[in-house]
Amino acid sequence: MKNIFILFVLLTVISSCSDELDKVNPNEVTNQSFWKNETDAIKGINSCYSTLHRGGFSRWQPMLYDVRSDVGVSYSPWSDLANAINNFIQPDSNFGPMVDVYFDNYVGINRANAVLANVPAIGMDSNLKERVLGEAYFFRGMHYYHLASLWGNVVLQLGPSAPTDLPATSSETQVWAQVIKDLTDAAARLPKNYADPKDQGRITKGGANALLAKAYMQIRDYESAKKALDYLVTGDGASSYNLVSNYADNFKITSEFNVESVIEWSYIENPTEGTDNDVQTANHNFGTSVGQFYAPPGVGWSDAEALRWPIAEFEIEKTITNQRDPRLPATFLYNFTNEAGPAATMVYGETFLQRYGNNKRVSFRKFLHDHARNFEGYRGINNYRFIRYADVLLMYAECLNATGKTNDAYQYVNRVRARAGLAPLTTGMSQTAFLTQIKHERLLELTGEGHRFNDLKRWGDLAPTLSSKDPGFNNFVKGKHELLPIPQRDLDINPNMSQNPNW
Repeated sequence: MKNIFILFVLLTVISSCSDELDKVNPNEVTNQSFWKNETDAIKGINSCYSTLHRGGFSRWQPMLYDVRSDVGVSYSPWSDLANAINNFIQPDSNFGPMVDVYFDNYVGINRANAVLANVPAIGMDSNLKERVLGEAYFFRGMHYYHLASLWGNVVLQLGPSAPTDLPATSSETQVWAQVIKDLTDAAARLPKNYADPKDQGRITKGGANALLAKAYMQIRDYESAKKALDYLVTGDGASSYNLVSNYADNFKITSEFNVESVIEWSYIENPTEGTDNDVQTANHNFGTSVGQFYAPPGVGWSDAEALRWPIAEFEIEKTITNQRDPRLPATFLYNFTNEAGPAATMVYGETFLQRYGNNKRVSFRKFLHDHARNFEGYRGINNYRFIRYADVLLMYAECLNATGKTNDAYQYVNRVRARAGLAPLTTGMSQTAFLTQIKHERLLELTGEGHRFNDLKRWGDLAPTLSSKDPGFNNFVKGKHELLPIPQRDLDINPNMSQNPNW
């Protein structure tokens, strides 16, 4: 069973529009009447967690990271979607799924801003206040992390918004600086862990430091990234994390919030759900629809699928017992997920052969429900593991290599390889060769978890040359497609905003 804390939603947190009438409804909750006590502070920060259940976040955003990289593809019959997320052909800058992601990240920012603006004045336990503020700083930093990654040059709104606000666009450099500031503030305030089981899933100091390191790495400040990761690898936080023995347990509903989980988004089923808008709490969907959109034909919509070339990467090495890399069948659902072939590979209660013959298409498997039930849907309950400890160890090794400490980096890669049953790396690689190896290790360990696009971007590998692996990159234009277009509707409302280059 999952231990889930109740997620309350505040209309006042996300509303930035004032009533045009002068009359005041005495029964309506307002900022002035709400932020009074400790209970209000907890409700306020819980609304930040609730943002994770909105459709832009729990459906479309994973596609923007998975399919826009070189490991994902879309054959969706919705051609606008396939073009936008796979072929770098944007139907228009107001395309719904992308606007949903953009909008929902700003919803989260506005909710975090409300907490940061109002909780300091509340009389409450000082340690709890620090924690709540730390969580709010984390969420604002995380949402800007996604905006910086996907849109780059966006508006920085650092206080509760008003209809008259018309802030100018900030540069991508400025946005990353704000991400780093917020996550640094979060890490300084958040606890190592939580004693009460009902707080399972709340952000910890380790989670804030892990995302802080990712932000530093995206601006190629590897020394600062390594310092943030020290807490999780060699510092006080190291005792809280480890690798689980069975790789596939990281993606099952029966082993959520395990020792490898650094940041994990919790999803549960609401049988009465009828909307993705979490303002309507009674019938809001607290689940995830990633499975419905990623599952193979006949089960899900198959809007996001995997390319086949990475399978060969998993087959380069055998384990020390001459077996297949166990991460391969945990990562992909395809005709040879079971090595015996299509007649032995089970796909939601039927064999692959029964469903598809010997079809060559591949599905990302990690956040599906095929291990637990024979269907998908919009009420998925498989938690989304945003950052795992294996990712932390590989980031740490990359940072050590980038800062001239390659010899110190092997041990952290070898921990990840050992869990997969692979032999340790042979020492003596050059810095360049070790980075090439890191690229291979991250592909095998993390494919389908939403990190590949930022990895390619950080390494400078986003380019039309990727078309040899992913034909969608035939349309990729350097200096343009690293970022998405700012929605035109926002540009129309705010004349101080500007469009991204070449859009």
